Amino acid sequence: MSRNGSPNGRWQTADGQPTTRIVGEVQRPDERRHGFARAVAGEFGPEVQSLRTTFVAKYPNGAALNWSVNNVLKGREDGPVSPERVTIKDLDAATRHVKDLARFYRADAVGVCELPPFAVYSHSGDAGQPIELGHKYAIAILVDQDYRTMRGSTGMDMISAAQSFISYSHSGFIAIQVAQYLRQLGYPARAHFPRVYQVAITPILLYAGLGEMSRSGMLLNPDLGLRFKAAVVTTDFPLIPDRPIDFGLQSFCESCKKCATYCPSRAITEGPKTLQNGYEAWRVDAARCTPFRIGNKAGSSCGRCIKVCPWNRRDSWYHRLGMAAAGRSRPAQRALIKLDSMLKSNLKAEPDDRWWRVEDFAEVPETGFYIDERSTIKTP
Repeated sequence: MSRNGSPNGRWQTADGQPTTRIVGEVQRPDERRHGFARAVAGEFGPEVQSLRTTFVAKYPNGAALNWSVNNVLKGREDGPVSPERVTIKDLDAATRHVKDLARFYRADAVGVCELPPFAVYSHSGDAGQPIELGHKYAIAILVDQDYRTMRGSTGMDMISAAQSFISYSHSGFIAIQVAQYLRQLGYPARAHFPRVYQVAITPILLYAGLGEMSRSGMLLNPDLGLRFKAAVVTTDFPLIPDRPIDFGLQSFCESCKKCATYCPSRAITEGPKTLQNGYEAWRVDAARCTPFRIGNKAGSSCGRCIKVCPWNRRDSWYHRLGMAAAGRSRPAQRALIKLDSMLKSNLKAEPDDRWWRVEDFAEVPETGFYIDERSTIKTP
């Protein structure tokens, strides 16, 4: 860890640029073009549109967590700022302090960057309101989706949505507390999590040194793999930004392709990167991914790409050693990919870890589980 608390200092890029190559002007995204917002608008058909509000809540675990986001967290993302502002006398210590604060609130990883202008949404996904956000810095917070649960899951069964929402709700709660803390110190700060985003999360994680872009279209963290969700705090509290990192993932993903091979909707390309909005990335087809996640009849949502990724491992010295070798050597990458294919460990659902099944201890009504209206996703 570096002096100002950067978790991945040993991999920071020398030029301060991410491994995602930016070749043109990156436009601000419109949240209305997000896959789930397009589903609400009916772009993927009436059945997907009707299921959008309930697909997370159709199993009790997801319903409980979604209820928390809707009824406990939403509405607490911002607040009044103390008129008395503390004077920062040591910027390095202040940055370290904020990161330690997020970890004290139970973040699994935290990074800082200057807020990229192109990370701010142009319009909100629900009401289509224009968004203006003038904060200078962003604090990114990661929370693990739980390794044991992922071991028991297929990646596309009834726990999938709850795995997302355990991390969404906890990272959102941490972000709310960090933002409130900074406002008490006299600096404006706003939390961003599901239902109240004003920023696209991925570019912030990229510039905050928390990972690299993967073939799956998601950012991959060297310790957690894809097995996390994130929240962000934007603020004017002065901080020392982290730098993007390079741990060899681009060449690893070029060779691996497991997320594409095992994607049930065939949404992830096995081909090369293409130019998208001014940057190069592997294409993920939201018109395939989103309808499957919403309409998955055998589960609640989908995280199959997270499950099968070779980086989805319990944190251990040998995992870190193997992935460190893969970051430096293409032969090591090929050997690890081959070993992962032989073991097939990430393709199994371990029966002893399927703790979430209500069906194992109770009879479920033929009509299915009761869905509390407050636990559904609200639409305009």
